[in-house]
Amino acid sequence: MSGILEGKRILITGVLMESSIAFHTAKLAQEQGAEIILTAWPRPTLTERVARKLPKPVKVLELDVSNPEHLAGLADKVREELPTLDGIVHSIGFAPQDALGGGFLDTPWESVATAMHVSAYSLKSLTTALLPLMQDGGSVVGLTFDAQFAWPQYDWMGPAKAALEATNRYLARYLGDRDIRCNLISAGPIGSMAAKSIPGFTELADTWNQRSPLKWDLGDPEPAGRGIVALLSDWFPKTTGEIIHVDGGLHAIGA
Repeated sequence: MSGILEGKRILITGVLMESSIAFHTAKLAQEQGAEIILTAWPRPTLTERVARKLPKPVKVLELDVSNPEHLAGLADKVREELPTLDGIVHSIGFAPQDALGGGFLDTPWESVATAMHVSAYSLKSLTTALLPLMQDGGSVVGLTFDAQFAWPQYDWMGPAKAALEATNRYLARYLGDRDIRCNLISAGPIGSMAAKSIPGFTELADTWNQRSPLKWDLGDPEPAGRGIVALLSDWFPKTTGEIIHVDGGLHAIGA
């Protein structure tokens, strides 16, 4: 029986640790029949080491999404490995330490600008850099953390995720005529490297222990990975501009 991504070619960013959602997305994508290629920054060797745990060998490209030269040469580098792409996974987010942890009112614009550039604008710049490889349409899937709310300690990553969610809607608007779907998975907290860099992450995560209708496991990134793979597949042919919650249902629950 063939998988739901049989014959598809997918570029996946953000594979840093075996505990990351991106790693589980890559693993599931291969298991479901896709050919994949990974990008990494700032330590491609770290991603290459983690990628050895995937079912099949995979190429890792160095990519700083805030570097115009890296973006300009990306399509050609991918083409050396894969002639076309059917999907892109954007699993990239970064904010300087002074933009997190409770100092929201004192964060300088330079740090906010970095968070916005790397975490939100890069969804647009990564997608447009790879458009030459998506002549037959495809699916772009990003990762967000519900930007409807002001979370403790999350600070400027909150507005950055809100910008990411708006960027996704505009990409959906402008790429629909190319048959490219653009959607986000809003995942609950996972004990990944990105999460552990947030001061007070434990306080944030404890909200899920108390309020999530479905039991939430901080150590299990696979549900979010399954959501991403589903959106990459042909099973959501007319869904775009959407945010799918894979958060145990917490987004639907009030006080």
